[in-house]
Amino acid sequence: MFLYRCVFLIAAILFSASVAKAADPLPSWNDGPTKDAIEAFVTKVADKDGPDFVPRADRVAVFDNDGNLWAEKPVYFQLLFAIDRVKAMAPDHPEWKDKQPFKAAIEGDMKALAASGEKGLLELLAASHTGMSSAEFQKIAGEWLATAKHPRFKRGYTELVYQPMLELLSYLRDNGFTTYIVSGGGIEFVRNFSEPVYGIPPAQVVGSSIKTEYKLVDGEPKIMRLPEMNFIDDKAGKPVGINQHIGKRPIFASGNSDGDFEMLEWTTAGEGPRFGLIVHHTDADREYAYDRDSHVGRLANALDQAADRGWTVIDMKNDWNQIFPAAE
Repeated sequence: MFLYRCVFLIAAILFSASVAKAADPLPSWNDGPTKDAIEAFVTKVADKDGPDFVPRADRVAVFDNDGNLWAEKPVYFQLLFAIDRVKAMAPDHPEWKDKQPFKAAIEGDMKALAASGEKGLLELLAASHTGMSSAEFQKIAGEWLATAKHPRFKRGYTELVYQPMLELLSYLRDNGFTTYIVSGGGIEFVRNFSEPVYGIPPAQVVGSSIKTEYKLVDGEPKIMRLPEMNFIDDKAGKPVGINQHIGKRPIFASGNSDGDFEMLEWTTAGEGPRFGLIVHHTDADREYAYDRDSHVGRLANALDQAADRGWTVIDMKNDWNQIFPAAE
């Protein structure tokens, strides 16, 4: 009888543990202040009988993409796409082999490419992202995303999304939030994978854009991409983009760099309960460790002001027990 009771007790403990684990909406987050703060905020704004209740229509959450929902090293993935596009187009442009920034892109010289500055990067994007219809661009970008591999992790770029953030997106939606991506990256590039990867429809993506025009091409109506910037959705542009596309101030914002500062500032300056979240890259072994001196995703001002502004800072190394989804 004693042995039977012991076996029963052990089984009950194991069962209770498995049930608790299954009920955890954020299993890739380690228990601690960061996870507790997120859950406490979501609980209070979804409690219709509580003093901090926020109606579903106002439960808007916005997320930066690069470095916040997926990795961004060694450089932004869309730039790697542009470089590969230039390499593929190079045989039709022999003049590029001696002209920067194209020469640097073709040769894979990232130092020279960085030295070309914003002007050089815009030239690269104009050459690789325009002169085609939006549908054609979507097809080309989709094919690249389906085949290209990250130089360090040897996995497709859409596999390098953060498992804890996927769980957070689902957790918010399960509690009545509408989730949006607000990215400095190209809006049509991100829309290519936002729904299958993040569960976020294309209509809920805000991003940088180039000018387009409606045009008949051989009698077929198309939206053509022009070699001219329309809107840069970064820094002070992010609140503007949110206002234009969403039409209301979010109550939850998540970013990872100083490029997200104004989005976090504007979100948390509103009335009622607000939440600002920063992903701090501190795990060089499983991902990357960087902040103030990084050439991409620089995090300095937002990190310095986070405590005073009440923003929660994720310590990737200590707060996440898993970085990327398990490889298939």
